[in-house]
Amino acid sequence: MKIFISSDIEGTAGINDWVETTLNKPDYRYYSEQMTKEVRAACDGAVKAGATEIVVKDAHDSARNIIPSKLPMNTKLIRGWSGSPLIMMHGLDSTFDAVIYTGYHSYAGSDGNPLSHSMSTKIYSLEINDVLASEFTINSLTAAYYRVPSVFISGDKAITEFAESFIDGIKTVSTLEGKGGSSKSINPELACKLIEKGVFQSLKGTYKELIPELPESFWIKVSYVRHKDAFRNSFFPGIEQIGPRTLYFKETDFYEVLRKFLFIL
Repeated sequence: MKIFISSDIEGTAGINDWVETTLNKPDYRYYSEQMTKEVRAACDGAVKAGATEIVVKDAHDSARNIIPSKLPMNTKLIRGWSGSPLIMMHGLDSTFDAVIYTGYHSYAGSDGNPLSHSMSTKIYSLEINDVLASEFTINSLTAAYYRVPSVFISGDKAITEFAESFIDGIKTVSTLEGKGGSSKSINPELACKLIEKGVFQSLKGTYKELIPELPESFWIKVSYVRHKDAFRNSFFPGIEQIGPRTLYFKETDFYEVLRKFLFIL
């Protein structure tokens, strides 16, 4: 069994502020370690379920957050950004049996996490077919493009609830709940135990059908915090500016959506 893990940090247990997510900031080291522990827990659950190969994509900010020596021997870690349109899913292809997401967070415009965003803090909102989209939305559709099921996600309550509505049967662990600028988190060690158990259960159960259906067409709206970003990115081929801060485009191939996202998000 070959497993892909995409890991972020804003949905790790206890996290609350941007300074805790930023490489070399004073509060960062603890949350880098917690991110690593949660990834390790996911790996351990996968191994117990029969995984023989695990590829982990460090998918937060610098992409140099996970501590390599803390991962199992059968794990390969992708650090840094390749420049691929797959972005947080770089390394995924159709040879994988399942995808797992750890440390994920709610979408830009959501009140489910003080650190809610979609790919970039420059983005005010991102819509796919008139529905506000998160990084999980994008990445689970990427997995679907390669016909790989998304079986487990951990992160804030808002994103896990969305995931359950988006993919019927996906296993989830809610690590924290946001309220305004605050976060209420479960115990970090408990989070790891629940993640290990949840991943194990997801892979020992029936999961082959946990693939969201790709629409025939994709209507994308991207609104920026600053109008000048919309103006600049409106010059990308195939992009139309429909408002001072908002761009629009349509595609039938999701890979082409990802290709545009690489340059405009």
